[in-house]
Amino acid sequence: MKAKRQVSYQWRLREVMAAHGMFTISDLVGPLAERDIKLSVSQVHRLVTGTPERLSLPVLAALCDIFDIGPGDLIATRAENVEERRTGTGSAPGIVDMAVIRPKRARIRPGE
Repeated sequence: MKAKRQVSYQWRLREVMAAHGMFTISDLVGPLAERDIKLSVSQVHRLVTGTPERLSLPVLAALCDIFDIGPGDLIATRAENVEERRTGTGSAPGIVDMAVIRPKRARIRPGE
């Protein structure tokens, strides 16, 4: 049985901005617009302060061009094996042995 993998990522745009001397959201709006990425100040704010679940490739490419970096510098990824939870029955997860939990039929003997 294969071990399950859990993947996660860390969005590092704020760190990259600081390393390049950009400390406000408005510092990023102009360079994005120069690359034909039209985002409102509130959208750029969410991009910088949050961790996006979805990101368009043109925005990613523009950020890489602005800071002269690769995508791996903006997105730090991590993957690790996750142990499967053990069950009390000792069988594979999700499989229940009915013979273990089904009661046995009682026999009634006359005269005892």
